[in-house]
Amino acid sequence: MNAQAKKNGQKFEAKLSGYTMQTTKFGNFEMIVWTGDWSAARSIIQKASGKMRAKVIESGYHEKRDLLSAMFGSSSEYGKVYSNGKLVGQIETVKRSGKWMAKTESFA
Repeated sequence: MNAQAKKNGQKFEAKLSGYTMQTTKFGNFEMIVWTGDWSAARSIIQKASGKMRAKVIESGYHEKRDLLSAMFGSSSEYGKVYSNGKLVGQIETVKRSGKWMAKTESFA
C-alpha cells in the first residue's frame, strides 16, 4: 500500500500496530495505523482489499453526540467491513487498554 501511494504521489503511509483484533462474524484483522489523506487512504485500502482478496475494516466514523457525552463517554467508532473490495458488514469498536475491540457486528 505504501509503495502504491508513493508511486501515485498520494499522501499515505501505513504501519502495523502489532496486534490483532478478533471478531465473531468477520474473523481476525491485523491492525494498522495510517497517516495521510482520508480519501487517498480509503481508495488504497479498498483497492488492496479487492486485489489481495482480503477483508479490511474502514473505520473512523463517529455517532453524533452532545459535547458533554462526547468528552466523558467511551471512545467508540463505527466502521465498514469490506471483503474482496465489496461491502459485507458494519462493526462498532471500542478502545480498551489502548487496543480496539469489536463491540457489535452486523452483515450488510
